[in-house]
Amino acid sequence: MGHLGAFLFLLGALGALAEICDISEVDSQLVEKLGQRLLPWMDQLSLEHLNPSIYVGLRLSSLQAGTKEDLYLYSLKLHYQQCLLGSASSDDNRDCQVTPSMGQLALYLLALRANCESVKGRKGDRLVSQLKRFLEDEKNTIGHSHHGHPHTSYYQYGLGILALCVHQKRVHDHVVGKLLYAVEHDHLHDHLHRNHLSVDMAAMAGLAFTCLERFNFNPDQRHRIAMAIGTVRDKILNAQTLEGHFGNVYSTPLALQLLMVSPIPGEEMGTACLKARAALSASLQDGAIQNALTISQLLPVLNRKTYMDLISPDCLAPRVMLGQATEILSQAQVPAVIRVTLKVLSLLPPYERSIFVFAGSSLEDVLKMAQELGGFTYETQATLSGPYLTSVMGKVVGEREFWQLLREPNTPLLQGIADYRPKDGETIELRLVSW
Repeated sequence: MGHLGAFLFLLGALGALAEICDISEVDSQLVEKLGQRLLPWMDQLSLEHLNPSIYVGLRLSSLQAGTKEDLYLYSLKLHYQQCLLGSASSDDNRDCQVTPSMGQLALYLLALRANCESVKGRKGDRLVSQLKRFLEDEKNTIGHSHHGHPHTSYYQYGLGILALCVHQKRVHDHVVGKLLYAVEHDHLHDHLHRNHLSVDMAAMAGLAFTCLERFNFNPDQRHRIAMAIGTVRDKILNAQTLEGHFGNVYSTPLALQLLMVSPIPGEEMGTACLKARAALSASLQDGAIQNALTISQLLPVLNRKTYMDLISPDCLAPRVMLGQATEILSQAQVPAVIRVTLKVLSLLPPYERSIFVFAGSSLEDVLKMAQELGGFTYETQATLSGPYLTSVMGKVVGEREFWQLLREPNTPLLQGIADYRPKDGETIELRLVSW
């Protein structure tokens, strides 16, 4: 065997040893139904409800929404650039009561890249500078000794680095170093369980590091970056549940994105991904995935794409036009009424009341009905994952507090108020928790 033949044989052997996560075909009708769930979200074009992740997910999927998709990108540009680049006294800025967060800005930059646009010129430079300022502020909040915490989260921190990277914008070693330290010292925990890995955070950090590694943007940290990718990949694999999800159904899509671009030797990866595919298929058939952010992260996976494809996006790839979902209901079919007990025991006087709503109502519908009946108040803030409870019975959450949602006897809900649909007879408690 000549030198070339030996080299090709070696490449083939290495390819066989390195398992990649390959999500094979999923029923196209299930995928289309999943995409159709994004269409109502795309009709909400106010700044409060705009979510760049929806646009990114569609552009990386096998589906398209036609002119609705074009209008959504136009609305993103109109609102985000006005709010991020307009002066405080400008009339163009009058509707911007809240400036988009670091995570929202990062996703907006990903949305531009999904449309094969590069950030350039005066406006583009200002957007990049704003995102770099966000990251610098978070780096300073974490502190030199790493004892602090980001104002947002390490998820948004990693997302910010990723967005700059896919646009080939360098990030300072000191900024990257904070995320590396968080991975190396197990700081990627969710606020519900201090010692519990946040699979979403780990996956986003891994994707950011993967992009940095491909461009070799931080050569002095190259070894640490490679080690961190392996660390988060292994932690995600170890977080797989018996059902097959990585963490839970909502963190699985982003975890799969990382595993799809992070091959490992042996058969462990292939087995884990087969289990994840089966779990996702079951969740799709059950209609369990309703959250817009989760859907937007899953659609690329089902099209064998990841955020890494935004480095060189294919904007001419054929995609199937989405039609509106149609459900035929009998005129005689009347929705059943269910009873849900709502509790707030963290405040004095405590609140407890049975609320009657139609079957299929969300927990947010229950809260709205309770407020209409009197004796209960709540407020929310729009986030990329949906409405977030900021106040209950007049109690506004502090910097390290949140209102936890629990189903009796003591089961934390994985979904938010807009996604969780209580069953008849359930008791839901809103509990104030410090972390």
